[in-house]
Amino acid sequence: MFTEYLAPEKSVAMAEEMGCAGISWTFNEPSLWFEYTLDAAKLAKQKGLFTNYVTNGTLTEEAFDRLAPYLDVYRVDVKGFRPKTYRALGHLDEFSGILEVTVKARELGIHVEVVTNIIPGINDSDGELADISAWIREALGPETPWHVTRFFPHFKLKDVPPTPIARLESAQQIGRSAGLCYVYLGNVPGHRWENTYCHNCGTLLIERYIFDLVDNRLTDGRCLQCGTAIPGRF
Repeated sequence: MFTEYLAPEKSVAMAEEMGCAGISWTFNEPSLWFEYTLDAAKLAKQKGLFTNYVTNGTLTEEAFDRLAPYLDVYRVDVKGFRPKTYRALGHLDEFSGILEVTVKARELGIHVEVVTNIIPGINDSDGELADISAWIREALGPETPWHVTRFFPHFKLKDVPPTPIARLESAQQIGRSAGLCYVYLGNVPGHRWENTYCHNCGTLLIERYIFDLVDNRLTDGRCLQCGTAIPGRF
């Protein structure tokens, strides 16, 4: 497998040439190449592009403060809400810093979305999912999207079965019962909860299939039926 260095300037130029709305840094964890993403984010904002950080949230507050002025969207993994979960999945004894930086992103006006990859037997209990939901509602606001995604066996967790879809659906209901307006299912192509529905009237607004946008019925970021403003960057 060959790799090629792509300078920050070149990545931004390519985004412009291809007519992209912005740049997203993900796969692998972007804080591992923090200096590169910071340079690229500065250049992207100079060109009027959106910027999105897809992260496990383990940035220090100092690092985040340097990046935040150039960031539009912060999509963060909250892997669980128990120390044992983070020890098992992230080799961390403490995860409060992840939550604190995420709250700071929200306070700065950055659009925040939370993802939890639900892994059978590790972070899939009703209690842990309810605690994540409650924290999102109280700390980030009820309109903050929560993506509950399906786990598939891989690497050191090859012996763990895929997440049952019914478990994801129950997690979605836990989030909705906690007062969250937007709870999505991920890694389940074609499921109705891939889509966005108006939190006020329930009208289907954005229809998706995996990474494809099938239909967008928003009008200037508002529900076409009732006119409610939908949170996000459109």
